[in-house]
Amino acid sequence: MRYFSHDGFEIAFIDEGAGEPVLLIHGFASTHHVNWVAPSWVKTLRDAGYRAIALDNRGHGRSTKSHVPEDYTPEKMASDAAALLSHLDIARAHVMGYSMGARIAAFLALGHPDRVAALILGGLGIGMVEGVGEWDVIAEALLAEDPATIVHERGRMFRAFADQTKSDRKALAACIATSRKLLSPQDVAKIRQPTLVAVGTKDKIAGPPEPLADMLPNGEAFSIARRDHMLSVGDRSFKARVLDFLAAHPI
Repeated sequence: MRYFSHDGFEIAFIDEGAGEPVLLIHGFASTHHVNWVAPSWVKTLRDAGYRAIALDNRGHGRSTKSHVPEDYTPEKMASDAAALLSHLDIARAHVMGYSMGARIAAFLALGHPDRVAALILGGLGIGMVEGVGEWDVIAEALLAEDPATIVHERGRMFRAFADQTKSDRKALAACIATSRKLLSPQDVAKIRQPTLVAVGTKDKIAGPPEPLADMLPNGEAFSIARRDHMLSVGDRSFKARVLDFLAAHPI
């Protein structure tokens, strides 16, 4: 792991391989390792001739934790990603985000359009605009003293995931309070980079990919067959589609 400082946070990251850079932004309650190393994304990109860069978002993994909700707006989290590119002297990169990471990637493309060459939004479709259901129950589940008392299915799922990744649950509860800012259709239309939107056909969280892709000036939709929100990440067809997309849109 390597580290750099930005906005009062120590941000942990990895940087592997050579070639066109691909910045990887993980999802809520995850880490760079869980989202990108364990499912072999870093190896897949590196073997295909790309430079894979992945950070632990603030509040996650080995990066600094905060229990202040205002620290976790998508704009601030996207600024960490932009600062990492600057730290590495990378003018432009492909950017791939999953779930919350897809939202951060979209805000990065809006706030720092010159830094983003091509964009991959995984695990978040039209939910980027319309919302992705009740999330207050997840904050409650994260803060529950006894996980056996959690009755909400999604709350149980994310609490189990947070416990599995040994996360700071107070930091995650703060993050979920402010990181879910929606984009308007007008905002989406401003994202002009080539963009791939990929969602599992059994994903009950993200919303379908096609409506979001249709709002994007250069959007493409991809359905990850027979995969839910958690299992889509490492799917082989998803990896193959991403490599084809990157090859079609070189920097």
